[in-house]
Amino acid sequence: MKKLISLTVSAALLLAPLAYTINAPALNLKVDAVSAASEEAPAATAKPAPKATAKPAPTPKATAKPAATPKATAKPAATPKATAKPAATPKATTAPAATAKPAATTAPAASAKATAKPAATAKPVATATPVTVHKDVYQDGVYVAYGDAYSKGTEGAKVTIKDGKIADIELLRTSPKIIDRNARENYSGVWAAYGLMKDRLMGKTRDGAAAVDAVSGATRTSNGWKLSVDRAFERSLEHQAANATYFDGVHMGVDPEAKYAVFATYEANKLTAVKLYPLSATGDFVDEKTYTAEQTAAIAAITPALLAKGASAQPVAGFEAETKAAVNAFWDAEQNASINNKAAYVDGFYSSYGTARSVGVERADVVIRNGKLVDVKLFRLGSNLIDRGATAYAEVVKANAPMTAKLLANGSYIANYNEKVDGISGATESSHGWNQAVERAFEKALKTPDEGQTFDGKFAGVDNQSKVMLLVDIDADQVTGIKLSLFGADGKLIADDKRTEEQKSLVDKLTAGLLASGVQAPDIAGQEALSAAAKAALTDALTNASKVQGTYKDGTFTAYGDAYDKGTNKADVTLRNGKIVNVALSRVGMNMVDLGKAAYAEVQKAIPVLTASFLAAGTREGAQDVDAVSGATSSSNALKAAVDRAYGKAEVTETDKAAYFDGIFIGASVDKTVNVMVTTKYNVPVTMAVYYLDDKGKVRYNLTDDELLVKYEIENTSNGKGLHKYGYRAAAFGANDAQKAISAKAVEAIKAALESAGK
Repeated sequence: MKKLISLTVSAALLLAPLAYTINAPALNLKVDAVSAASEEAPAATAKPAPKATAKPAPTPKATAKPAATPKATAKPAATPKATAKPAATPKATTAPAATAKPAATTAPAASAKATAKPAATAKPVATATPVTVHKDVYQDGVYVAYGDAYSKGTEGAKVTIKDGKIADIELLRTSPKIIDRNARENYSGVWAAYGLMKDRLMGKTRDGAAAVDAVSGATRTSNGWKLSVDRAFERSLEHQAANATYFDGVHMGVDPEAKYAVFATYEANKLTAVKLYPLSATGDFVDEKTYTAEQTAAIAAITPALLAKGASAQPVAGFEAETKAAVNAFWDAEQNASINNKAAYVDGFYSSYGTARSVGVERADVVIRNGKLVDVKLFRLGSNLIDRGATAYAEVVKANAPMTAKLLANGSYIANYNEKVDGISGATESSHGWNQAVERAFEKALKTPDEGQTFDGKFAGVDNQSKVMLLVDIDADQVTGIKLSLFGADGKLIADDKRTEEQKSLVDKLTAGLLASGVQAPDIAGQEALSAAAKAALTDALTNASKVQGTYKDGTFTAYGDAYDKGTNKADVTLRNGKIVNVALSRVGMNMVDLGKAAYAEVQKAIPVLTASFLAAGTREGAQDVDAVSGATSSSNALKAAVDRAYGKAEVTETDKAAYFDGIFIGASVDKTVNVMVTTKYNVPVTMAVYYLDDKGKVRYNLTDDELLVKYEIENTSNGKGLHKYGYRAAAFGANDAQKAISAKAVEAIKAALESAGK
């Protein structure tokens, strides 16, 4: 009989430290009662409207690319007046004083006879039932809301509210696809604003957030975040105003396939304007000057239908596919505008796995907004659970793009998946695995989680040094079966019929121990290393089955240690469930080419030692405790820094949402003749040094006048305390063609260095 292991919370924590890391900005526009120990405003006092934080910007013109921030973005308090104090609305059952019956004496006295009885005494006027006034009580939870849209996208806030205050916050600055940008892709003035605004908003009530000062140089973005936070608080109210449906302002939406963006303007709960914009294949707004005749005609035909019918608009003849996409985009905008957004999912990034087999498993990384799939990346992992990329089966590689398109067109996973209809020919099994992975990712995103800690099914687990693989059957949070396989020296699984008698006995003992005691299974004497690997593989399998999203993304992340005038140290770190499962270390020269055996002898000796140490350490914290190798202390410390920076790039929610790591980074021009060393402080580039290289990648010092001029210009246009002149959107310069050609290469090197420094 199969033995069962109950998967307890404590076991899950032992096996794989997983946690939601949810950040979100919030804006408190008034003093509100929040909970039992809340800051409570008098019931009869109306909620004050916040002061405008910026001068309103013009609304985008319909005939042009989306314009500057619409008027409503200037005022975080643009929320409809009725929503300011939703609890103040009297209940429909309240009996107003006017309904009291008139007294009997209201009949004219002249109508009575002289002998008539005195007029009856009037009955007392009934006292109206007191109006019930609700306190503004905010419900604990995670709320995502967006500010007003403009031509570059919009600001957003993912706010964790607890006891009426901001307990955690992630500030979003989105692309036109309404997907959070990498910080360095934004305007440079915004770079520092992330950290400053987060610090100012943390722990604030709604009023406290409203009073937060905008960051100088990022006023519009700061106010967009504050507006997003205020809307998040409004959505969290226990009692919504009955007559408030939409936030006033300009709201943006994009269909899952990113064909169209819609700007929908609401005023006093009414849709007053709609603007429709086609998106390019890269997810940017198409320049109006480049609109095709068909795009122009489609916009002209579909826009009035959206304005008249919104998400209920019927297909426009001749533009059926375009109408469908535009309606989906409008629906998205409407959800972003809705005060009482009913999405069952928390917006954000989620990752999950399909059903495992001995040959590997499928994984999907998704982004969900308003309950819809808006971005998805599909992976095929090998038996070691590392992405195979282009080395996967040819038919599986071919199936990736069409399956991605099918899932996006569906806007979700495919319910009741049918491999003949929904699968991609030649890769039906992988198609099913991807669909299943997306479905599980959606379940991870549920605001109200389903019962159970783990998904049911078969899940693979591998220790981080690829010694043992497990296929684990899970049902109702219990392990019902385990199949254990060993990896050979060639990195491949040893087939069951190829095992030695000793290996067969070892597999049986390890399996029995895991089934009986889980990760607490005793080590097998003489096989302590494999015993530990088997328990680590079980930890990995249970983590892959968990319904909780981890702290780090899976995948390979490249980062660098600090550079100097001989080169730098590079680490390609592969992570799964926050564990290092592969690492490739190298010493590169000034031309960014691996030096290999040309590197210092001590460094060559240190690399395999450090590689083994990082794998043995397995975690971000453990890697930093690895001892430096004697004779290669500087390179050891640089490689430890590179591993830590790789983890920084893998964070699902960045603990420090900055544009760049602080440090010294180098980059080379495409032809490897120019190197630029960039020093970053306060998360921005502050100084740069230019080097010219020979054909062997060595620094040369016999320079031409034009080379000297370019070097001088780049190196002497910064005080070392603020953003370097060429640290943002660097462009070629020069008084003649030679200088322009040299500076163009220098700019290539600058951009490469900044990419190395980027988070």
